[in-house]
Amino acid sequence: MSKKIAFLFPGQGAQYINMGRSLYENINECKEIFDKGEEILEMPIKDIIFDGSEETLKSTKYNQPAILLTSLACQKALQLEGIEANYVAGLSLGEYSGLIYSGIVSFEDGVKLVKSRATIMDEGIEEGVGSMAAVMKLSKEKVDTLLEEASKFGVVEVANYNCPGQVVITGEVDAIRESISIAKSLGGLCIPLKVSGPFHSSLYEKASFKYYESIKYIEINEPKKVMYSNILGKPYSKQDDIRDLLRKQIMSPVLFEDSINHMLDQGIDTFIELGPGKTLSGFVKKIDKKANVYNIEDLDTLKSTVEKIRSKGETL
Repeated sequence: MSKKIAFLFPGQGAQYINMGRSLYENINECKEIFDKGEEILEMPIKDIIFDGSEETLKSTKYNQPAILLTSLACQKALQLEGIEANYVAGLSLGEYSGLIYSGIVSFEDGVKLVKSRATIMDEGIEEGVGSMAAVMKLSKEKVDTLLEEASKFGVVEVANYNCPGQVVITGEVDAIRESISIAKSLGGLCIPLKVSGPFHSSLYEKASFKYYESIKYIEINEPKKVMYSNILGKPYSKQDDIRDLLRKQIMSPVLFEDSINHMLDQGIDTFIELGPGKTLSGFVKKIDKKANVYNIEDLDTLKSTVEKIRSKGETL
């Protein structure tokens, strides 16, 4: 397998009804992932994904485990085609798909952690206290100016550094609301996101310590892949306290752009997004237009991606 392939796993917000269904119905190994995941979760996650409502799937406590299982099913489908990667990253929740794929945590422990994380994030902040927004077309310097001005109205911080010209901000409702007009005055655009809380903000500090109670007894293994940490923007090392970094991830910015740039510096030229949507694929293209970017979310995209990768000679 080429060392030039990286797997990317999407985060919350990418979900949609029926995601992964064609994989579930046509590939036994993918079906097993959903079936075993449902047993571990002790919730009817398959009904929620395949036959539920968009409103129910929007709930953090459901969409996080749903995206996790769908992403892992996509990865398994690609693995059955003989395609693996040595480099792995995920966006926020997506980091957990990567932790399982890289062997840092087991499938069972990873699913349990996501269930705990989703529940704690869902209940960690009262509804209506905080929100998030995407900020586009502003330089990092102007984003700093925006944060300085908006902070006069409440807590406001960067949640995600996604790609050049796009960051996500998070914080208290008034500060996020004021950011819309401030961004416009700076020549940019600020669009509110439909989320249930101010994720990746310091407002989740208490929740992060509550989550730590779930993770402190989980077995952490040596990674079999080069696995990137969201809050470091580079791979985990032997010196890192992975449990504490995952605690901090809930309340810290995601350095996705740094992770991709680090991969590019290592000679990675092919990125495969595994899971619902093409959000991360779009980010990578904005970071490096020359990168080969693919996504897998169903049987059709699986077939297309496998054919294209094989045509480029990426596999042995």
